[in-house]
Amino acid sequence: MSSSRTTATAPEDAYTAEPFVPGRGGLPALRRAAAECRGCPLHRDATQTVFGAGSADARVMLVGEQPGDQEDLRGEPFVGPAGKLLDRALAEAGIDPGEAYVTNAVKHFKVTRAEPRKRRIHKAPSLREMTACGPWLAAELAVVEPELIVVLGATAGKALLGSSFRVTEVRGQVLEEEIHGRPERLVPTVHPSSVLRADDRESAYRGLVADLEVAARILS
Repeated sequence: MSSSRTTATAPEDAYTAEPFVPGRGGLPALRRAAAECRGCPLHRDATQTVFGAGSADARVMLVGEQPGDQEDLRGEPFVGPAGKLLDRALAEAGIDPGEAYVTNAVKHFKVTRAEPRKRRIHKAPSLREMTACGPWLAAELAVVEPELIVVLGATAGKALLGSSFRVTEVRGQVLEEEIHGRPERLVPTVHPSSVLRADDRESAYRGLVADLEVAARILS
């Protein structure tokens, strides 16, 4: 990983966070450097970078899509309604939320507004934006070295496993793949925000817990 730094925004045909990623210093250095990332245009509308949170010794890493409105404002991942639901589901499945490392495939909030002054709504990041942000996720994986990655939703799955990923086809399964040059075990499931949007929220929640129980058995 490169240790060079720049404040310029990358040209459109070369979006990448790579020049901003330090080669040493662990999670604290990564977090400081990510705050200055200009590797793609998403930083322009976001309040701040939202980097991962948790211990470098965490056994499980949870990877979501991108920060939401509350995460963008507070600078922490999974602190909104979806994060609270995830914590409840993890605890019910037998995984201590406080012992997990949580992060997102994309570190800036991609925001849209249907009308002026309306609530800010997230817009799914593009493949180019996910690829640009990939060096941050690769660096987090290299430092934390989790025993297991829980993939939360389609966007995180595509960022880690490629554009053909379909969460409905593999959720609750244990996958073994090479991710950023490292052999990893992964359990995909839905993003907790999809549970909040579901018509049958209780059924959707039970499905999330069941998938997380698969992860818990691996970690036991």
